[in-house]
Amino acid sequence: MTAATLTHDPIAVRRRRGTALRTQVAPVVLMLVPALALFTIFVILPMGEAGFYSLFKWNGYGSPQDFVGLRNFELLLRNRTFWSALTNTGLIITVSLVIQLPLALAMALLLAEKLRGRVAFRMVFFLPYILAEVATGLIWQFLYDGQYGAVALIWGWFGAQAPFVLADRTLAMGAVLVLVVWKYFGFHMMIYIAGLQSIPSEIIDAARIDGATPWQIVRRIKIPMLLPTIRLSVFFSVVGALQLFDMVMALTRGGPSNATHSLVTYLYTFGQMRMEIGFGSAVGVVLFLICVTFSFVYRRTLMRGD
Repeated sequence: MTAATLTHDPIAVRRRRGTALRTQVAPVVLMLVPALALFTIFVILPMGEAGFYSLFKWNGYGSPQDFVGLRNFELLLRNRTFWSALTNTGLIITVSLVIQLPLALAMALLLAEKLRGRVAFRMVFFLPYILAEVATGLIWQFLYDGQYGAVALIWGWFGAQAPFVLADRTLAMGAVLVLVVWKYFGFHMMIYIAGLQSIPSEIIDAARIDGATPWQIVRRIKIPMLLPTIRLSVFFSVVGALQLFDMVMALTRGGPSNATHSLVTYLYTFGQMRMEIGFGSAVGVVLFLICVTFSFVYRRTLMRGD
């Protein structure tokens, strides 16, 4: 048997390919194992546990034994406060997309230019995002105070009695929305600035030479090239609204009269604080399904090519 015959032997070729494939796959598997282990421990197992507990009426003591099936989900869908929390979350998402993100984009377009003091302005607008959510909620709780806060001071200038914003069902949710816009405005602005700085300056210079106006450059060049960044910002905004918890708990604790609950504060209040672990687990399952569904659909449609 010659060397040429050995080289073209199908069995030998398959063996060499198998050895090469195993050599390439082994490092990938070794690197995936830690990530998969962490994902299983911190995501799969907790969600499986929550799904299991949601089928029981359980207060967290002992082992769950009172099996109720889908009764917790039925009670959840009949609960008026749950629908209020869902509506509030939708309202936060709407305000973020309609007010917060356009304002952040407009400010990013302005501060991305070579203006004097732009670094200082960026820092000022980004500073609220650095503050811890709990600290932010407590600071604004004082500012909204109708007796000693900034609201009382401003109304006092006009000789009027300041309203107790956080004690009014209508005003309290508006106060939460203002806080959300103020808190995360700078984060999205910096994302947009980073996206604008990645646009090649040669394209903009060429447009200016061709006689394009600043508005035409923004509308025809900057915005289209910024679309992947805008889609990412929208994704962060929606997911962040679905997970909103710390600031609301520090500011209003979901009150007054459960008027400002988000989905997560509702889960915590009705599931953990009232020791209704089975019911709270049902809320967690619903919230998880909402987040996963949105993330999957959004990434498979709008972010598919990003």
